[in-house]
Amino acid sequence: MKNVVYGMLVVLALSACGKGSDGYTISGTLTGDLEAGTQVFLKKTDEKNMPVDVDTTTVENGKFTFSGAAGAPELHYIFIDQIRGNIPVIIEEGTINVRAQKDSLAFAEMEGTEQNDLFTAFLEGSRALSFRAMSMQDDMRSTSTEKDSATREAAIASLRDEYVELQDEAKKFELDFAKDNPNALISALIIDKALSTKALSDAEVKVLYDALSPEIKESNVGKKIMEKLSKSEATSIGSKAPNFSAPTPTGEELALHDVLGKATILDFWAAWCKPCRAENPNVVEVYNKYRGKGLSILGVSLDRTAEDWKKAIKDDGLDWNHVSNVNYFDEIAQLYNVNAIPATFILDENGVIVAKDLRGAALEQKIAELLD
Repeated sequence: MKNVVYGMLVVLALSACGKGSDGYTISGTLTGDLEAGTQVFLKKTDEKNMPVDVDTTTVENGKFTFSGAAGAPELHYIFIDQIRGNIPVIIEEGTINVRAQKDSLAFAEMEGTEQNDLFTAFLEGSRALSFRAMSMQDDMRSTSTEKDSATREAAIASLRDEYVELQDEAKKFELDFAKDNPNALISALIIDKALSTKALSDAEVKVLYDALSPEIKESNVGKKIMEKLSKSEATSIGSKAPNFSAPTPTGEELALHDVLGKATILDFWAAWCKPCRAENPNVVEVYNKYRGKGLSILGVSLDRTAEDWKKAIKDDGLDWNHVSNVNYFDEIAQLYNVNAIPATFILDENGVIVAKDLRGAALEQKIAELLD
C-alpha cells in the first residue's frame, strides 16, 4: 500500500521549468515552538535529482522570507533546520505565501501565484487518496491479528481488492488532473512520470503532451517529455535499431552491428535485477535451441561494478555476447529510452526492431517465427 503514497509523492521529487523573467518573493509563516534565528534552506534538485542549495535565511518571530530573480518556474523545497520533512513550492514570478506548522510541513499551504495554486489543488486531492491508503494499512495490520484463519483471509482478500481499486483511482486522479489542467506545471510532471514508468503507452502520452499549453511545452519538463518521445520513436517497432558500442567483459570494444544474426535479442539487464535473473533461464533455453539457426544475443548490463556483472554471467550461464559501461542507466539505456529492466528488443536480420519486451513463451514464439 506504500506504493499509492509513493505514486502520489514521486512527482514532487522532479524539477521542472516554465515561464517568468522577473522577481519572486516567498513570504513564509511558521507556527510552533521555533527559536529565533533557526535556519531555513531553499533547495532544488539537479539533473541527477540530488538536492542543491539555492538560498538560506532565518526565522524571526515565526516569519521568514526568500526573494530573488524568478527565471522560469521551477519546483523547489524549503527545509527547516532540525525539522523533519520539507515544503515543496514552485518558484515563479510574484509573491508566494507559505504557511506551515513546524511538526507537519507536509501539510503546508502555498498560494499567491498561478502554478502554486494549481499545485495546491493537486496536493489536496493527492493527500485524500494517501489518507485512504494509510487507513487501509491500519486495517491490514488489525486484520492480521484475527485468530480465525478463514475470517482473516477473507478480510485480507477484500482489502487487497480495495487497494487495487484505490491504485486505479489514484492513477485516474493524476491523469484527469493533467487533462483538465494543461496550463499546470504539475501536469507536465505527471505526464513525465507516466512516460518514465510506462504507466501509459507512448501514444497515450503524446495525446496528453499535445494538449499542454505552449508555455508548459516550452518548460524544461515539457522539453524533456518531447525528447523522450523522440527517443522512443527512434526505437519503436519498425525502426532500425540505433548502433552503439561498449566494452566486453574482457575489455574489447564491441558494437551491436558486429553481432547481428538472422534474429537478434538485445537484452538490457543487470545482476541486481531480480526479474532479469528470473528470466535468464528462459533466455538460455531459447538461445540453446536457436543459436544454430542464426540467433544472436547481445546483453547490455546496467550494473555498477564489473565484478557483479561478470559473476552473474557465469552463475546464470549466459553464453553469448555481452557489453557494459558499468555505469547503471548509462547512455546506451538512454539511447534506447530504457528506464526499467528487464527490457528487450528483438531485431530481424537487417537490424530492424520487430518486437519489444517479450518474455517467457512469447519470446520463444517470436524467435521461432523469425527462424523456423
